[in-house]
Amino acid sequence: MTRVLLSVEEAAQRLGGVSRWTIYSWMSQGRLRKTKVGSRVMVAEGDLEAFLAQCNPEAPASRREKDGAAR
Repeated sequence: MTRVLLSVEEAAQRLGGVSRWTIYSWMSQGRLRKTKVGSRVMVAEGDLEAFLAQCNPEAPASRREKDGAAR
């Protein structure tokens, strides 16, 4: 299994161009998992996807049905 690692700058770009300092802040808060490679700090692509999923949970099915019926 190949694990894709992103630099902090690449992760920031994938999140819409947030600051790299924002990425470092989320890491220090424990919100985003970091991976050390030597002296470099990297972000695994899977960890970035999990972070996004945690920040944007899906609406419950009953709510989606109500929203769809209302339109």
